[in-house]
Amino acid sequence: RSVNIVAFGNERDGFSEDSQQPSLIWSYLGRSALISQIDSSLSASHVGNPVFTEYQACVFGNVRLVVHDCPAWDIFDSDWYTSCRLIGGADIIVIKYSVNDKTSFQELKDSYAPMVKKALSHCSVPVIISAIGARKNGVPCTCPLCTSDRRSCVTTSEGVQLAKELGATYLELHTLNDFYIQKYFGGVLEYFMIQSLNQKSSEKMKKRKKTQKRHRVQPPQLEQPEKMPILKSEASHYDTDLHNLLCCCQCADVAFYPEDLSSVVEAHKVILCSVSPLFMLLFEVKSPADIPDASIVQMAQSLFAVQAGAALPPAPWGVSPCVPPVKVVVKDSVFCSCLPDILHFIYSGAFQWEQLEEDIKKKLKNPEKTEHVLEKVKCILKTPGKLNPIKDCRYHKTKHLYNTSLRLFFNTPVLADVIFKIQGATVPAHRAVLVARCEVMAAMFNGNYLEANSVLVPVYGVSKDTFLSFLEYLYTDSCCPASILQAMSLLICAEMYQVMRLQHICELYIITQLQSMPSRELASTSLSIVSLLKKAKFHNSDCLSTWLLHFIATNYLIFSQKPEFQELSVEERNFVELHRWPSNLYLKQLADYRNYIHSQKCHCTVM
Repeated sequence: RSVNIVAFGNERDGFSEDSQQPSLIWSYLGRSALISQIDSSLSASHVGNPVFTEYQACVFGNVRLVVHDCPAWDIFDSDWYTSCRLIGGADIIVIKYSVNDKTSFQELKDSYAPMVKKALSHCSVPVIISAIGARKNGVPCTCPLCTSDRRSCVTTSEGVQLAKELGATYLELHTLNDFYIQKYFGGVLEYFMIQSLNQKSSEKMKKRKKTQKRHRVQPPQLEQPEKMPILKSEASHYDTDLHNLLCCCQCADVAFYPEDLSSVVEAHKVILCSVSPLFMLLFEVKSPADIPDASIVQMAQSLFAVQAGAALPPAPWGVSPCVPPVKVVVKDSVFCSCLPDILHFIYSGAFQWEQLEEDIKKKLKNPEKTEHVLEKVKCILKTPGKLNPIKDCRYHKTKHLYNTSLRLFFNTPVLADVIFKIQGATVPAHRAVLVARCEVMAAMFNGNYLEANSVLVPVYGVSKDTFLSFLEYLYTDSCCPASILQAMSLLICAEMYQVMRLQHICELYIITQLQSMPSRELASTSLSIVSLLKKAKFHNSDCLSTWLLHFIATNYLIFSQKPEFQELSVEERNFVELHRWPSNLYLKQLADYRNYIHSQKCHCTVM
């Protein structure tokens, strides 16, 4: 048995005049009561500057101790192979430095510590960092270039930081006397020696057992469970929904006219106000005092004029919302001729700027007029109080503009034209958003239904919180359920209103949450997976119901012990038994193997 120690670094000051001062390693070997039969020799290098000194001794009576002491770090530069061989064969590494030699420490930290860390990346070797000497309180450096460190001594925090980087044990030895050498440094070094010997003995014992292991009947191999069906997420069609709203002109509540009233372009207040503070000002959502940017106020007054008497007061609850759209006159004829293209740009997500440029150029065929219109569009879309955010619209893509700005109008009475009554509470909403995002609501508000001519719409069969989450998805194209049960309730609401993408999002959330549950939590949870399965089937969630059946089969040993398992139908039970994990065949083979082990009266190394 042997222990190999490699020591790097010089514990003497760079300006020390005592060249005969004994080294840390030699002091330990000479003073420790556990060391005997010391022998030393220099490495094969040019005389007067040996690369390292090799010590051989005995420790703990009969354990061979080999120490390589390398006082100069140059070995990493001159002989990388030797330095890697020394580290690779080391059981313990000692790094030494003088606390009064800041230059050498900085070189160690910047150049050689990364090399040691790289060499140790493939092995686990304990490292001891020894800061040696008593710090001398010198005068701080006043050189303006020495801003990073104005002291010539290495501080304790710097040594501790280096130890953290190398995963090492940090020691401070103020002097090389008996206490610091034998009890402090020696105690830590001998602890690591014992750990190294124990590890070697354990590895040797394992190797011996492996070689002495006789051939015996192997236990049955447990196959991996069947792969569960993968549920793919559906791509968002948020921008397409809002663009289609403009094309079909359903629920339009604003009409733009030229000054001669020869044509009309219909739009929706909530969409326009969600992208521009200018439209908020125009439709009295905000007052001029709320807009710090005077250019926006001036643009609204010079470009548009709301026709007198067009802005009607909100209708009382329960009264038909079929009021004529607000009439807005566009004073700039050139801008008015391009308004359909500008609205298509806004409703498509306000990110196809190049397409808008191309359409306006083709229509106007005049560079000055084209630039005139585009500058007005930039002013309309800019944020008040800031520089124009689309100064370079060619590269400024705000594809997800609506799902952040429409959130401003979620669950707020501003511009609301429909009120949902649910569980005794009221929830305001905007028909334009609902019609664009939900086909069921589009039919409900535009067909021969009671809701088409009523502001107050009752909602049944769903809780207020679930319905708010449903509306939030319609406004923002995102949802974040708080639990599996809430996700299932939202899935049922999505199925009721035929919003398939939201249904898929809820399915993915439920699957992700169940997959992350550890077996212990799955066994103790009060959540009924069979109940989720029944609801998924009843509400036509085929992907989720198929996945839940596979989930029950994969965790057969857990679910078969629960009372809810008996609620499975015959068809479902047959599916679970067919795809169960572990299989009946494996359990039979395992029982046979146990019987064999007991019959041979030998110890089972697996069970």
